[in-house]
Amino acid sequence: MSAEPDEVDRLVAAWTHERPDLDVSPMQVMSRVARLAHHLDRARRQAFAEHGLEPWEFDVLSALRKAGEPYALSPGRLVQETLVTSGTMTNRVDRLATRGFVERLPDPSDRRGVQVRLTPAGRTAVDGALTELVEHEKELLAELDDEHADVLVDALRVLARRFA
Repeated sequence: MSAEPDEVDRLVAAWTHERPDLDVSPMQVMSRVARLAHHLDRARRQAFAEHGLEPWEFDVLSALRKAGEPYALSPGRLVQETLVTSGTMTNRVDRLATRGFVERLPDPSDRRGVQVRLTPAGRTAVDGALTELVEHEKELLAELDDEHADVLVDALRVLARRFA
């Protein structure tokens, strides 16, 4: 592992020089997380684009795929899984249905309800995009050994609890 100074080190040093009255040490973590998030977002978009998907399409299709057989959820459950409004979800399901990736079916447990189900074409698209995404993510993490990756996972888990 390289301990060479990086751009964040230079940024923190500049702020420390300019604002010695302010503890800018949180930037050591948060600026790196922000920069990594930017690179991850690019990798995600590239992985999805290689399979003809937008990030939001992957989010909906992956929620259905993760649900297991028969790969169907209610629109309300999809809203919970993807953290969007019901109006947004209706639009997204309409667009995915037009592409042949999902279909609406009557809810077998509620005559008034519907289920959104992944089609074989949707499953192929989401499975391909997921495989590509995992490969991109492996590349981004390639410089971490297992021990460092485990420490990072634990630290990020602690930080993420605040938002759960």
